[in-house]
Amino acid sequence: MQPEEIKSILEQNLNLSEVHVTGDGSHFQVIAVGNMFDGMSRVKKQQAIYAPLNAHIADGTLHAVSIRTFTDEEWQRDKKLILPDA
Repeated sequence: MQPEEIKSILEQNLNLSEVHVTGDGSHFQVIAVGNMFDGMSRVKKQQAIYAPLNAHIADGTLHAVSIRTFTDEEWQRDKKLILPDA
């Protein structure tokens, strides 16, 4: 599975402002940005990202996914620290 495929799945299934996916093979890092995360617990944020990816996790296509979530406001504040080239 390629990072672009994961990005597409998340964009099609979640109300996100931005998605950044890096990694290769079966290990990926996801940065998801959207106001849908406002007021959600850390567990609920993780569950929201995992939900559209569950079939790929279950069949072994995806093995490990590291997830960081931000609201739009948090991302505006923190993105320069996380993606210096942004």
